[in-house]
Amino acid sequence: MKAFGKILGLVLLGLLLIIVALGFALTHLFDPNDYKDEIRQIARDKAHIELTLNGDIGWTLFPWLGLELHDAGVATLIKPTEPFADLQMLGLSVRVLPLLRREVQMSDVRVEGLNLRLNRDKDGHGNWEDIGKKPAPASSATPTTPAAPTDEPAAQTTAQAEKPPQPIRLDIDSLTVNNARVEYNDEKTGKQFSAESIQLSTGPVHDSTNIPIKLTAFLGTNQPVLRVRTELNGELRFERALQRYKLEDMKLSGEVAGDPLQGKTMTFAAQGQLLLDKAANVAEWTGIKISANLLRALGELKVNDLDKTPQVSGGLSIAQFDLAKFVDSIGQKLPPMAEGSLSKVELVSRLAGTPTSLVLDDINLKVDDSTFSGRIAVEDFAKQSLRASLKADTFNVDRYLPPKSAEANSATQVRQAEVASTEADAMAGAGSTPLPQAPTKDAWSSERLLPVERLGKLDVDADLTFGQLTLEKLPIHNAALKATGQGGLLTLENLRGDLYDGNFEAKGTLDVRQQTPALNMQTRISRVPVEKILESQGKNPPVKGLVTLNSTLTGNGNSQKALIETLNGNASFVINNGVLLNANLEQQLCKGIATLNRKSLSGEPRGKDTPFQELKGNLTFRNGVASNPDLKVRIPGMTVNGDGDVDLRVLGMDYRVGIIVEGDKSDMPDPACQVGEKFVGIEWPLRCRGPLELGAKACRLDNERMGQVASKLAGDRISEKIDEKLGDKVSPQLKDALKGLFKR
Repeated sequence: MKAFGKILGLVLLGLLLIIVALGFALTHLFDPNDYKDEIRQIARDKAHIELTLNGDIGWTLFPWLGLELHDAGVATLIKPTEPFADLQMLGLSVRVLPLLRREVQMSDVRVEGLNLRLNRDKDGHGNWEDIGKKPAPASSATPTTPAAPTDEPAAQTTAQAEKPPQPIRLDIDSLTVNNARVEYNDEKTGKQFSAESIQLSTGPVHDSTNIPIKLTAFLGTNQPVLRVRTELNGELRFERALQRYKLEDMKLSGEVAGDPLQGKTMTFAAQGQLLLDKAANVAEWTGIKISANLLRALGELKVNDLDKTPQVSGGLSIAQFDLAKFVDSIGQKLPPMAEGSLSKVELVSRLAGTPTSLVLDDINLKVDDSTFSGRIAVEDFAKQSLRASLKADTFNVDRYLPPKSAEANSATQVRQAEVASTEADAMAGAGSTPLPQAPTKDAWSSERLLPVERLGKLDVDADLTFGQLTLEKLPIHNAALKATGQGGLLTLENLRGDLYDGNFEAKGTLDVRQQTPALNMQTRISRVPVEKILESQGKNPPVKGLVTLNSTLTGNGNSQKALIETLNGNASFVINNGVLLNANLEQQLCKGIATLNRKSLSGEPRGKDTPFQELKGNLTFRNGVASNPDLKVRIPGMTVNGDGDVDLRVLGMDYRVGIIVEGDKSDMPDPACQVGEKFVGIEWPLRCRGPLELGAKACRLDNERMGQVASKLAGDRISEKIDEKLGDKVSPQLKDALKGLFKR
């Protein structure tokens, strides 16, 4: 037995030496470089690719089947002279014996200088689409060789007997890719994408185990010019039997620079756990942490129905950050607004979406001092279909509106200078100065007002409510806005709110489907202080009181000036419990009475203002000019009737006013302003002309019409004398005829 064992040992040793010797002989006596042509032909016949082997092929046989390729390239058979991939060196080795068990056990796999070029031509065809395809036959007329007869039943039996192939088990010590490059070029659009200086390294690669992975690359595009430095770290895990793939403890970081950032740089980072479950058609990203310059966010995302239309769901939380500074840090510009605006922004929301839509639900959005809640949805990215339903506690719109343009400021300054000069003249001498001239300067900007192109594409449905909304310095409580827009027709379904113990409501349309935008607006204002409205527009109010207004107006154009010049429609207004500021109408009328009494007023005006109980009228707008034929003012001790126009184009007015007064009813009336029976029922004429802001300060005694009043009074005195002298001596018909002669 011992001898047999010794002999068996010697035999095994001999066989091992023979195998080693054969391996040495094969690797040293057999040179694969001598068979490059045969290898190329096998690549053509089996893989249908054109293989270029410019460098040497190195190899080992046992116990590792090792291979090294140097300076190799790959092209399609359709374009064999245009390689889509080449590399400087590929090195790998595989254990021989495990291959017999369909197990791939590799040592380190190294790839040096891989260069992959992907190109899509002007017809939209990609060069990668031809990989593995045979070129078309040179001629369709080539006779085909009859197929050899086959034993079909035998072939079917063999196919039925075959078992489904088992997956090959991978076992790689490590994978290293150095200095790789991927390039994509689209000839139709001119766009180019590239990934350069790709460095990839992994730990041992095994199924169902965590594989440390590190990847760095420089990414770039030409439209726009953009460069991105990236670094990815994590642990990759694949479970092929379950079709589950994970990237755990993923950390992605890098920097972005390029034309869109206007010379600035954005530093970004992302973390989390990634999962792809192909069997369940589910993908997840949990434990999300994202940062980009000043922005910090947390969240989670899940995608279902990967085999159909993917459905995204999850949550997002953005920590408070300075949005204005963030936008500036990435080279972008926000519209001009008040300093400090958008300095405190944070968001918490649930989200859902598809490849064509996105919904933010359960929103808790804080912007500076405002808090919003509700829902925002983009139902169709291509159509920009925006749906919004939001509630806010308080929001100051003025804070985020751009300041007036230079043109608007210049027009305003010219207008203010004209009004100031006229007002100074009007206030001098208690109304004894000449009648102010009508204004002639345009009061409105001709600057483009609406982004017509953007509004024409807008598809929006908005429902907004505010506890308090500040707009044009007006504090609006319980404000609500509901508006829609589609196909170039924007509809304001309702805009309402409470304002200074009053309220307002408006609705209308804006049609930008035609070349010239058309505006149609209906407005109702109820018992709102008129002076507050005027002050919010930067104007000095000529009147105080509670205004009630109903109007229906239309206008056309894309500037303030054009809209005012085409303003048409109707309006009615009432102002209750008001005051005409800096306008002592009583003093004006006393001056007229004193003139007819042939006396001079002995005292100075006792007050600057004229209180009234009611001021009302109706307006008819025609191309920016409002006609007001029925102005009526109820003032204690007098009644006022007016007829005139308001020219909104220059914010001017021209009125003829008639006032019936009872005279000076003060405790110590001015003797020159006493009203006797002869003045009862007399309508005293005033003319009001000048800038609209002056109001009653622009009113003067109408000397032209005072002559008519004097004639009437003279006629009345003669009639009295006739009655006194003739008495009952003549018939009443004759007395009336004599009186008529003097009243004409």
